[in-house]
Amino acid sequence: MTAVKWEKDESVAIVTMTNGENRHNDVFATEMLKALDEAMEDKDIKSVVLTSADQKAWSLGIDLEWLSGKLVAEDYQAMKDFMFKMNDVFKKLLLLPVPVIAAINGHAFGNGAILSCACDFRMMRKDRGYFCFPEVDLGIPFLPGMIAFVKKAFPYYKFNEMKLTGRRVGAAELEECHMLEKACENPEELLKDAVAFAKTFNKKRGIFGEHKKRLHKEIINVIDNEDPPIIESLALFIQE
Repeated sequence: MTAVKWEKDESVAIVTMTNGENRHNDVFATEMLKALDEAMEDKDIKSVVLTSADQKAWSLGIDLEWLSGKLVAEDYQAMKDFMFKMNDVFKKLLLLPVPVIAAINGHAFGNGAILSCACDFRMMRKDRGYFCFPEVDLGIPFLPGMIAFVKKAFPYYKFNEMKLTGRRVGAAELEECHMLEKACENPEELLKDAVAFAKTFNKKRGIFGEHKKRLHKEIINVIDNEDPPIIESLALFIQE
Protein backbone atom coordinates (compact mmCIF):
# COMPACT_ATOMS: atom_id res chain seq x y z
CA MET A 1 0.00 0.00 0.00
CA THR A 2 1.32 3.39 -0.95
CA ALA A 3 1.67 6.17 1.60
CA VAL A 4 1.38 9.12 -0.80
CA LYS A 5 -0.05 9.61 -4.27
CA TRP A 6 -0.79 12.58 -6.48
CA GLU A 7 -3.16 13.50 -9.26
CA LYS A 8 -3.59 16.49 -11.52
CA ASP A 9 -6.58 18.85 -11.54
CA GLU A 10 -5.81 21.31 -14.32
CA SER A 11 -2.93 23.41 -12.90
CA VAL A 12 -3.11 21.87 -9.40
CA ALA A 13 -1.27 18.81 -8.11
CA ILE A 14 -3.42 17.22 -5.41
CA VAL A 15 -1.01 15.26 -3.20
CA THR A 16 -2.89 12.82 -0.99
CA MET A 17 -1.58 10.98 2.05
CA THR A 18 -3.14 7.52 1.80
CA ASN A 19 -2.04 5.46 4.79
CA GLY A 20 -4.83 5.91 7.34
CA GLU A 21 -3.39 7.96 10.19
CA ASN A 22 -0.57 9.00 7.85
CA ARG A 23 2.13 8.37 10.40
CA HIS A 24 5.62 9.51 9.46
CA ASN A 25 8.25 6.87 8.91
CA ASP A 26 10.94 6.22 6.31
CA VAL A 27 8.43 5.03 3.70
CA PHE A 28 6.22 8.08 4.21
CA ALA A 29 9.13 10.51 3.82
CA THR A 30 10.46 8.71 0.75
CA GLU A 31 7.08 8.66 -0.99
CA MET A 32 6.29 12.27 -0.11
CA LEU A 33 9.55 13.44 -1.67
CA LYS A 34 8.88 11.28 -4.74
CA ALA A 35 5.33 12.60 -5.20
CA LEU A 36 6.43 16.23 -4.93
CA ASP A 37 9.31 15.69 -7.35
CA GLU A 38 7.01 13.97 -9.86
CA ALA A 39 4.47 16.77 -9.62
CA MET A 40 7.16 19.36 -10.29
CA GLU A 41 8.24 17.49 -13.43
CA ASP A 42 4.90 18.55 -14.95
CA LYS A 43 5.53 22.12 -16.03
CA ASP A 44 1.79 22.85 -16.12
CA ILE A 45 1.54 22.50 -12.34
CA LYS A 46 1.20 25.93 -10.73
CA SER A 47 0.29 24.89 -7.17
CA VAL A 48 -0.01 21.94 -4.80
CA VAL A 49 -2.79 20.92 -2.40
CA LEU A 50 -1.73 18.50 0.34
CA THR A 51 -4.58 16.47 1.83
CA SER A 52 -5.48 13.07 3.30
CA ALA A 53 -7.59 10.16 2.04
CA ASP A 54 -8.73 9.56 5.62
CA GLN A 55 -11.58 11.79 6.82
CA LYS A 56 -10.61 11.37 10.47
CA ALA A 57 -6.85 11.94 10.37
CA TRP A 58 -4.88 14.37 8.23
CA SER A 59 -1.65 13.21 9.86
CA LEU A 60 -0.99 12.01 13.40
CA GLY A 61 2.75 12.57 13.22
CA ILE A 62 5.67 10.25 13.74
CA ASP A 63 5.07 6.50 13.52
CA LEU A 64 6.01 5.79 17.12
CA GLU A 65 5.60 2.02 16.71
CA TRP A 66 8.09 2.01 13.84
CA LEU A 67 10.44 4.32 15.70
CA SER A 68 10.29 2.40 18.98
CA GLY A 69 11.05 -0.79 17.05
CA LYS A 70 14.21 0.82 15.71
CA LEU A 71 15.10 2.04 19.20
CA VAL A 72 14.66 -1.41 20.75
CA ALA A 73 16.73 -2.94 17.94
CA GLU A 74 19.35 -0.23 18.53
CA ASP A 75 19.11 0.63 14.84
CA TYR A 76 20.11 4.21 15.54
CA GLN A 77 21.24 4.88 11.99
CA ALA A 78 17.73 4.20 10.69
CA MET A 79 16.36 6.70 13.22
CA LYS A 80 18.87 9.34 12.17
CA ASP A 81 18.26 8.69 8.47
CA PHE A 82 14.53 9.12 9.00
CA MET A 83 14.90 12.43 10.82
CA PHE A 84 17.20 13.78 8.14
CA LYS A 85 14.77 12.62 5.47
CA MET A 86 11.83 14.32 7.21
CA ASN A 87 13.89 17.50 7.24
CA ASP A 88 14.28 16.99 3.49
CA VAL A 89 10.47 16.87 3.25
CA PHE A 90 10.13 20.09 5.26
CA LYS A 91 12.78 21.83 3.14
CA LYS A 92 11.14 20.59 -0.07
CA LEU A 93 7.85 22.18 0.96
CA LEU A 94 9.52 25.37 2.16
CA LEU A 95 11.37 25.81 -1.13
CA LEU A 96 8.96 24.30 -3.67
CA PRO A 97 8.67 26.88 -6.48
CA VAL A 98 4.86 26.83 -6.37
CA PRO A 99 2.43 27.57 -3.53
CA VAL A 100 1.55 24.64 -1.28
CA ILE A 101 -1.84 24.62 0.45
CA ALA A 102 -2.49 22.17 3.29
CA ALA A 103 -6.13 21.05 3.22
CA ILE A 104 -6.40 19.71 6.77
CA ASN A 105 -9.43 17.41 6.67
CA GLY A 106 -8.85 15.63 9.99
CA HIS A 107 -6.69 15.58 13.10
CA ALA A 108 -3.21 17.07 12.73
CA PHE A 109 -1.05 16.11 15.70
CA GLY A 110 2.66 16.42 16.43
CA ASN A 111 4.81 16.00 13.35
CA GLY A 112 1.63 16.09 11.28
CA ALA A 113 0.75 19.53 12.60
CA ILE A 114 4.36 20.57 12.01
CA LEU A 115 4.14 19.27 8.42
CA SER A 116 1.23 21.61 7.70
CA CYS A 117 3.29 24.55 8.96
CA ALA A 118 5.95 23.87 6.32
CA CYS A 119 3.26 24.57 3.71
CA ASP A 120 2.62 28.11 2.49
CA PHE A 121 -1.08 28.23 3.37
CA ARG A 122 -3.52 26.19 5.41
CA MET A 123 -7.26 25.51 5.38
CA MET A 124 -9.08 23.17 7.76
CA ARG A 125 -12.53 21.68 8.19
CA LYS A 126 -14.29 23.02 11.26
CA ASP A 127 -16.93 20.31 11.75
CA ARG A 128 -14.38 17.77 12.95
CA GLY A 129 -10.70 17.46 13.82
CA TYR A 130 -8.15 18.98 16.17
CA PHE A 131 -4.73 20.55 15.74
CA CYS A 132 -2.22 19.85 18.49
CA PHE A 133 1.46 19.91 19.48
CA PRO A 134 1.55 17.09 22.10
CA GLU A 135 5.35 16.92 22.26
CA VAL A 136 5.45 18.70 25.63
CA ASP A 137 3.49 15.78 27.15
CA LEU A 138 5.31 13.09 25.18
CA GLY A 139 8.72 14.37 26.30
CA ILE A 140 9.95 15.03 22.75
CA PRO A 141 11.29 18.55 22.08
CA PHE A 142 10.98 20.27 18.72
CA LEU A 143 14.09 20.47 16.57
CA PRO A 144 15.29 24.07 16.12
CA GLY A 145 14.31 23.97 12.45
CA MET A 146 10.76 22.99 13.35
CA ILE A 147 10.46 25.96 15.70
CA ALA A 148 11.79 28.25 12.98
CA PHE A 149 9.23 27.34 10.35
CA VAL A 150 6.25 26.82 12.64
CA LYS A 151 6.74 30.45 13.71
CA LYS A 152 6.09 31.52 10.11
CA ALA A 153 2.67 29.85 10.22
CA PHE A 154 1.53 31.03 13.66
CA PRO A 155 1.42 34.33 15.47
CA TYR A 156 4.05 33.88 18.15
CA TYR A 157 1.72 34.20 21.14
CA LYS A 158 -0.45 31.36 19.83
CA PHE A 159 2.46 29.08 19.05
CA ASN A 160 3.91 29.77 22.50
CA GLU A 161 0.64 28.78 24.14
CA MET A 162 0.04 25.67 22.08
CA LYS A 163 3.63 24.42 22.24
CA LEU A 164 3.85 24.77 26.02
CA THR A 165 0.37 23.49 26.89
CA GLY A 166 -0.15 20.75 24.31
CA ARG A 167 -3.76 21.92 24.09
CA ARG A 168 -5.96 20.74 21.22
CA VAL A 169 -7.60 23.46 19.17
CA GLY A 170 -10.15 23.45 16.37
CA ALA A 171 -10.31 25.21 13.04
CA ALA A 172 -12.44 28.13 14.21
CA GLU A 173 -9.83 29.14 16.79
CA LEU A 174 -7.01 28.78 14.28
CA GLU A 175 -8.87 30.90 11.76
CA GLU A 176 -9.38 33.59 14.39
CA CYS A 177 -5.61 33.91 14.91
CA HIS A 178 -5.00 33.84 11.13
CA MET A 179 -3.08 30.59 11.15
CA LEU A 180 -5.62 29.34 8.59
CA GLU A 181 -6.72 31.02 5.40
CA LYS A 182 -10.17 29.60 6.05
CA ALA A 183 -12.07 27.24 8.34
CA CYS A 184 -14.39 25.33 6.01
CA GLU A 185 -17.77 23.83 6.84
CA ASN A 186 -16.99 20.20 5.93
CA PRO A 187 -14.39 18.11 4.06
CA GLU A 188 -16.11 18.54 0.71
CA GLU A 189 -16.11 22.32 1.03
CA LEU A 190 -12.53 22.21 2.27
CA LEU A 191 -11.17 20.42 -0.79
CA LYS A 192 -13.26 22.56 -3.13
CA ASP A 193 -12.08 25.78 -1.48
CA ALA A 194 -8.43 24.66 -1.29
CA VAL A 195 -8.33 23.68 -4.97
CA ALA A 196 -10.14 26.88 -5.99
CA PHE A 197 -7.61 28.93 -4.00
CA ALA A 198 -4.75 26.95 -5.54
CA LYS A 199 -6.07 27.71 -9.04
CA THR A 200 -5.83 31.46 -8.40
CA PHE A 201 -2.05 31.11 -8.62
CA ASN A 202 -0.35 31.40 -11.98
CA LYS A 203 3.10 32.56 -10.93
CA LYS A 204 6.36 31.92 -12.75
CA ARG A 205 8.22 29.19 -10.91
CA GLY A 206 11.57 30.93 -11.11
CA ILE A 207 10.50 34.11 -9.36
CA PHE A 208 8.13 32.32 -6.95
CA GLY A 209 10.87 29.90 -5.95
CA GLU A 210 13.33 32.75 -5.45
CA HIS A 211 10.81 34.56 -3.24
CA LYS A 212 10.50 31.48 -1.04
CA LYS A 213 14.25 30.88 -1.03
CA ARG A 214 14.95 34.41 0.22
CA LEU A 215 11.95 34.46 2.55
CA HIS A 216 13.00 31.23 4.25
CA LYS A 217 16.77 31.70 4.13
CA GLU A 218 17.11 31.88 7.93
CA ILE A 219 14.86 28.85 8.42
CA ILE A 220 16.89 26.72 6.00
CA ASN A 221 20.06 27.83 7.74
CA VAL A 222 18.71 26.61 11.09
CA ILE A 223 17.63 23.27 9.59
CA ASP A 224 21.00 22.76 7.91
CA ASN A 225 23.23 23.88 10.78
CA GLU A 226 21.43 23.51 14.11
CA ASP A 227 19.42 20.33 13.55
CA PRO A 228 22.22 17.92 12.46
CA PRO A 229 24.15 17.81 15.78
CA ILE A 230 20.91 17.07 17.65
CA ILE A 231 19.89 14.39 15.18
CA GLU A 232 23.34 12.79 15.21
CA SER A 233 23.29 12.59 19.00
CA LEU A 234 19.70 11.28 19.00
CA ALA A 235 19.12 13.72 21.85
CA LEU A 236 15.39 13.76 21.05
CA PHE A 237 14.92 10.10 21.96
CA ILE A 238 17.82 8.85 24.05
CA GLN A 239 17.85 10.56 27.41
CA GLU A 240 19.93 9.83 30.49
